[in-house]
Amino acid sequence: MAEVHVGFLLQWLDLLGVAVFAASGALAAAHKQQTVVTFAFFALVTGVGGGTVRDLLIDAPVFWVHDSNYLAACLVTALLVWITPKKIWSPKALDWFDAAGLSAYAVFGVAKSLSFGIDPLPAIMMGVFTACVGGIIRDVLANEPSIVIRPELYVTAAALAAVLFAVLVMLGVDEPAAAVLAAVAGFVLRGLAIVRQWHLPAYRG
Repeated sequence: MAEVHVGFLLQWLDLLGVAVFAASGALAAAHKQQTVVTFAFFALVTGVGGGTVRDLLIDAPVFWVHDSNYLAACLVTALLVWITPKKIWSPKALDWFDAAGLSAYAVFGVAKSLSFGIDPLPAIMMGVFTACVGGIIRDVLANEPSIVIRPELYVTAAALAAVLFAVLVMLGVDEPAAAVLAAVAGFVLRGLAIVRQWHLPAYRG
């Protein structure tokens, strides 16, 4: 497999994933009519939760400890949600922010794992963890049913983005192009699941 380096586009994809996940965390706090401190806390743990788990598992320096831009992005995002009128945010806004973060973060999780010498299959799992753990933490804090146990496609969309990026890189596609294609594919699948309520068949015994 071609060696993967986390380049400029992938770093911006990472920051985008953190910011939109932070927005989804802040919106969860908004739905619960919480204080600005809670907004910031929800934004932080949702934004950096998945990446923190990934970095710990691949034995990498935890990204936000060494780069304060990520924390700043979470706090600014929380403040923007706090000061904007509630009518701006549709009931589905949280889902769409989450969809954008899911796809971007899944791709970056794979790319960073591969850059640390992780084999493709566990790297794909790291991409899924990166994409999903922040949303799980957000739902637990908000006392909502976790998104991963709802019937609609969620983990599947993250897995699509992660697998597609890894496969495209193995096929020799340039990393920026592979990242964009994979992130768009994951976002489209998640978006269709939101709009059309697509879901996998449940276990029926």
